[in-house]
This record gives sequence, C-alpha cells and structure tokens, in this order.
Amino acid sequence: MLIKNARILSYGIEEEIYDIFIEDGKIKKIAKEILNEKDEKIIDAKGMYVTPGLIDAHTHLGLKGDSLGEFYSEHNEKNSKISPHLRAIDAINPQDRTFKEAINAGITTCASGPGSANIIGGQFACIKTYGDVIDNMVVDPYIGMKAALGENPKKRYDTTRMGIASDLREFLLKCQRYLNGDGEYDKKCEAMIPVMKGEKPLKIHVHRADDIATAIRIAEEFNIKYTLDHVTGGAEILEYIQSKKDIPLLLGPSLGGRGKVELFGKSFNNVVKLAEGRDVCLITDAPVIPLQYLPICAGLAISKGMDYQKAFEAITINPAKVMGIEERLGSLEEGKDADIVIWENKPLLTIQDPVCVIADGEIIKGD
Repeated sequence: MLIKNARILSYGIEEEIYDIFIEDGKIKKIAKEILNEKDEKIIDAKGMYVTPGLIDAHTHLGLKGDSLGEFYSEHNEKNSKISPHLRAIDAINPQDRTFKEAINAGITTCASGPGSANIIGGQFACIKTYGDVIDNMVVDPYIGMKAALGENPKKRYDTTRMGIASDLREFLLKCQRYLNGDGEYDKKCEAMIPVMKGEKPLKIHVHRADDIATAIRIAEEFNIKYTLDHVTGGAEILEYIQSKKDIPLLLGPSLGGRGKVELFGKSFNNVVKLAEGRDVCLITDAPVIPLQYLPICAGLAISKGMDYQKAFEAITINPAKVMGIEERLGSLEEGKDADIVIWENKPLLTIQDPVCVIADGEIIKGD
C-alpha cells in the first residue's frame, strides 16, 4: 500500500508532505516521493492530515460490557482486595461494540485493565482496538499492575485511607521478602515480581491530593516504578507534583460530571496546570468517557491553553512511552506498525471523524 501526498503530523514530523509505503503491516518507507514500482494500492491523501493511530494509556475497554449491566462487568474482582494475579486479557471481550466505535474514531491502541475497587486490582494489558480474538490484538499482556487509593477501595471494603495504605505496605513488604527467596510459591507475589524489580510500573489510581501524596510516599519507600493515574486533585498540590517531574501523569477523565466527592478538581483547566513543563498522557478511563471521544478531550485541553503539540503527543507518543511500546507505536516512523489515520482537517481543533483508518496495514475505514 502506498499513501501519497500525506501532510504528516507526528512526533518528529510536523505538517510536512510525504509519501508513506506500507508492507507486511509495517511502515517501510517515508519519503518526499515514492514511486509505485510494485503496482501497490494507492491512497491519495491529497494533502490531508495523516497521523499515527491515537492511543489511550488507561481504559477498561472490553471489560465493562456496553449497556449490559453489573453482571457483565468484569473489571473489578469482588473476592479479594489484593489480586495481582488477575490478568485483563482473560476477560477482555473484543466483540463489545465499543471496540468498533474506538477504531472508527482513529483510536487504534489502548491500555485496558482492572478497575479501582481493589487495592491491587491486577495486570493491565496494551491492546489494539481492531480484531476478533484478544490473543491476536495484544501488544503487551502486562504493561503495569493496577493499584488504587481513595474512595473506591474505601467503599468496597469498608475501611479507611489508613487501612488501605497499611494493607498496601504489608503486601509490598511480603513481595519484597518473596523476591529475596523468603517463602514458598505464592501466585500473588509471583505476579508482582516485575513490579518489585522495577520492570513494570505500579499503576496507581489517585484523585484527591492526599491520596496522590500517599501514593508517592509508598512508591518511594519501596523504590518501585509507578505512574499516577487520574490526578484530578493534583492542582491543589501543584508545586509538590511539579517537583517530581519524572513521575508519569495520566490525566483524566476530565470530561463529564463529578460523580463522587474526590472528583472535586476535575477540569481541563487543572489538566493544563499539571501538564506545564512536563509530558503527560490524556486518558478517557473508558467507558467513563467513551473511547471515541479521546480527540475531543485533547481538543478541550487545547481550548483551555494546552499547547497543541503537547496535547497531540499526550494521545500518541507519550502513552506509547508510558506503556513501553514506543518502538512499535505512537509515531509515524519507518519500521513501526502501520497504524495510520487520515483526517480532512487538522485533528483536535474540530469535531470530525477520520476519512480513513489503517490498522496493521489493513484499511478498517475508508477506501
């Protein structure tokens, strides 16, 4: 496949006209002019904007069935508040219609995993949004281990924030001893080995400012890799968070109402403040915000003062880096997966559907 006259908008390339040659599901060549020597299918972009597939670093796609009610909700295990051995890929349902809605909107990749009812919820996966069988859609089955502080585990287990922090510390201490060879096989501790070794991050759900500080405190105590997910109350301790610029911030969902007290700081104005001077990811927490509205979230952040390129990278290369998949995804570069979206107008500035969506070199939408 050959895409001609593409106005490329990507990390590393900004609004330059190029041709893109795709072969075997990969981007083989990007150049000013590529001749059609093999009678390839040609898509003439006619100077329209061409971007990498968009990426969301925090969703529950396929785990909470659309319109199906609580019985079909698979994202929160109710039998154990510490459940690191659970894997998202064992419950993600690609037949849920939210996948088709996402891919048609140009979101080709996302993180999907357990919810925030449990202190340790299980293993998040990185998946493509196109396919029928999850095994063929997985980019990485274990990109991080979900943890949660605040209202959700507090409600589920009738405990306090002190109790949640204590249980988390106790379990991390147990995992630390297990890593050092203390004790017999334990499926929960075994699942935590990549976290304790610093190979995978603890993906910590936090909203309120004090929960954010607790997450940082505990992660630093155990010297583990981690991300802060949501961070809606982060602007209340902005100076403290900005003093720790190495922490990946996954900001959102910022669209919609405030369904609980700890969402007091939910706003795009606060997203802009938290993004100042650092790279961030913008997330939908789908289905909290349907995944197809990820570009609208980035557009709203821009409307409140976020730099355009920063917002664009917050839904492309930054989530790819956070998930450790930047060698394959997140930008248009030779050798990367051919996940490509064509837009009639510059994306994020107007509400629009893509003209064409390509995933792994296959045309999913458009012709």
